Amino acid sequence: MPRRCALSGKAVQYGNNVSHANNKTRRRFMSNLQVASVLSDALGHTVRLRLTPRGIKTIEHNGGIDSYLLGTNDSKLSPEMKVLKRRVTSAKAKKDAKAAAAA
Repeated sequence: MPRRCALSGKAVQYGNNVSHANNKTRRRFMSNLQVASVLSDALGHTVRLRLTPRGIKTIEHNGGIDSYLLGTNDSKLSPEMKVLKRRVTSAKAKKDAKAAAAA
């Protein structure tokens, strides 16, 4: 599993440890990935994603994972998020069709 945020794409960065004597050794700056269960209203269950705190905040700011995915262009989404967006749109279309048939 890659160390990359599913939403923002933020990944590991590389740099140097610099000692007092100015010796440089390579190091890695790890992104703060959290396993988050995000509730999808259209799917009717939670979806587990590896997100950074910024990604979690972005989802909350947009009103949930469904509204974030439906309001974001496909070119800005990762492949994992594109698959989830297709699942959400098809589930939402089924719910809308069922509601229209009942009315």
